[in-house]
Order: sequence, then structure tokens, then C-alpha cells
Amino acid sequence: MNWYVDVLKKYAVFEGRARRKEYWMFALFNIIISFVIGFVLGFLGSITGITQLGTLSYLYTLAILCPAIAVGVRRMHDTGRSGWWIIVPIANLVFACMDSQPGANEYGPNPKMA
Repeated sequence: MNWYVDVLKKYAVFEGRARRKEYWMFALFNIIISFVIGFVLGFLGSITGITQLGTLSYLYTLAILCPAIAVGVRRMHDTGRSGWWIIVPIANLVFACMDSQPGANEYGPNPKMA
């Protein structure tokens, strides 16, 4: 859970580097939280008959959008690439799975060594 909170603390930090673990743990917790919100809203909607409960889901998605983009950009920086690679879905997935660029690069020191 600390990885998720750490990303939220760096809400709009697009500089620096993010380790694979930071990126993927954020993604995992984001999926779990989204699933729980969806399950609860679906359950409440079936009990109460109210179908307009999706607002909470939209608010969560909106709140998490900036940190998700920021950690994605920092992850691309960690592999030695520009943050703009996050707009190419397949390349983003492949690069996000790659190991960090060893040593310091133009985006900062290797976070594994810190």
C-alpha cells in the first residue's frame, strides 16, 4: 500500500524515475480499488434500485488520472525513454516491463541505488 500512497504524494511530478515495482504496485492497487468501487456500487444499485451511482467511480477515475500519467512518465524515464511513449499503448506496456537503465541517465539517478 505504501507504493500507492507514494505515487499519490508525487501527484503531478513528471520529473525523475520510477522503478518497475512502484509502477506495477500502483497499477495493482488501482485495479483493486476500482474493482471494489464497482462491486460496492453494483451491490448498492441492485439493492436500492438506484442506477445513478456511477458518479463515485467517475470521481475516482478523475482523481487518479494525473498520478497515473505521472508515474507512467517516470517509468518511461527509468528505462531511458521520453515520457511521450506512454501514448503508444503496446510500446508503453513493453517498456514498462523492462528493467531500469543502469546508473544515472538524463532523467536522474537510478532509483534502485537510492
